[in-house]
Amino acid sequence: MRVRQVVLAVASTVSQLVHPAAAAIPGGYAVIVQQAAPSVVTVLVEEQGESAGQRAVERATADTQYNDMRVFMRRMLSGLDSNNPVSTKTGYTLGSGFIIRADGLIVSNRHVVEGARTVRVKLSDGRVIPARVLGVDATTDIALLKVSAGPLPALRLGSSHVISVGDPVIAIGNPFGLGQSVTAGILSARARTLEQDPYIDFLQTDAAINFGNSGGPLLSTDGAVVGVTSALLSPSGGSVGLGFAIPAETVAAVVAELEAHGRVNRGYLGITVQAMTPALGQAISGRDTIAGALITAVDPQGPSVEILHAGDVLLSIGATPVTFESLGKVAVRLTPGTTVGASLVRSGVQQSIALKIGLLPDPPANPLHAGGRDTWVPNLELGVDNATTEIRMALKAQDEVSGLIVTQLRPNGAGALAGLKIGDLITHAGSKRLQDVADLATVSTPSSKLPLLLRVVRDGSPGFIAVTGSEEQ
Repeated sequence: MRVRQVVLAVASTVSQLVHPAAAAIPGGYAVIVQQAAPSVVTVLVEEQGESAGQRAVERATADTQYNDMRVFMRRMLSGLDSNNPVSTKTGYTLGSGFIIRADGLIVSNRHVVEGARTVRVKLSDGRVIPARVLGVDATTDIALLKVSAGPLPALRLGSSHVISVGDPVIAIGNPFGLGQSVTAGILSARARTLEQDPYIDFLQTDAAINFGNSGGPLLSTDGAVVGVTSALLSPSGGSVGLGFAIPAETVAAVVAELEAHGRVNRGYLGITVQAMTPALGQAISGRDTIAGALITAVDPQGPSVEILHAGDVLLSIGATPVTFESLGKVAVRLTPGTTVGASLVRSGVQQSIALKIGLLPDPPANPLHAGGRDTWVPNLELGVDNATTEIRMALKAQDEVSGLIVTQLRPNGAGALAGLKIGDLITHAGSKRLQDVADLATVSTPSSKLPLLLRVVRDGSPGFIAVTGSEEQ
């Protein structure tokens, strides 16, 4: 371990010596940081209580969740799919934010404050004060907070267009809850689109971004905010030089809407599309064109039902050509409640139609957190909770139509002695399929003469357990 630490320290030193951003400004970034750092805050979020089923899922799948998730895009603090490494023992999580107006207006990320019971902000002078969430925008992952703390030092929202790929940038935040930290790098690329956020043209940077930086500012060398750090791409969970920030122009527009209305209304077509290929073009229209976006499904409750159909190729909306990659960005800029002309190919024939624009719905809350306290089954000496579809999927039991998840077990109780484990999915008691916790709550006390047969799914594999009240035979 000591050798590894030394190697990492040496590698870090060499990186600082040769990093082009570090050499770009004589004397480094100390003056900029001294000016900007007092405007960067730590956001303290008291999380809503998890359901008993969710806690059982996390215990049962802790190792596999980590291995499966490490290859995906990781939100830097509290993304829906992540076990938050910045959680504190008191039930709080930590994120970052920054002051944009002296009267206490603060920008952070939606995923930092999503589902929060309370939000507080720790200022650079050490004060911890309550914060009010004025609004959040799920599409851009921006949250607007407000605190009352007297005049505060504010950062200026600039423009990401004034910096070029290769220019130095600075990130300030609270990685891993260690305290305010500063990292530097360059703008690596612009207009990056990520699968989880198809509506944003992200800025990409190699400045070190880690869990807890989320919601902090990405600064140009004149101290202006050019972006809000929001996501990282990492095979390990830590920074590998692939950080992403929401451009300042997007942030400014969203902040104005959130302050005025508490939300941002965006257009919605209610369709699913895929990219065109020459083969698909030939099959649909007799030409190997790859223009447009091929509609694969239409939301039966959406605004395009009976207007668009699976198999249509949407070519343009208004005067704007669309593709699979661009459709999401085009659609959200449309005004809900209006009608817009569009061009498409249907059954090989190009035609014009009128599209009704709906209101883009907010994504649902994390369904794994649905539910509440578990139910104690006294005669089996265990606790259970209803297993939602999402919980069954997490337990690799997606083919099961119902079931109860084991949330707690009394040591040497009937359930524990039979070999049940927390996170097991019980689907049947005898021949009865379990639909609700009430189906198991009143079972009789099992014995060696009258055992209770349970069908259990563990790690995706079903099996049977006989509960007798004594050691498993």
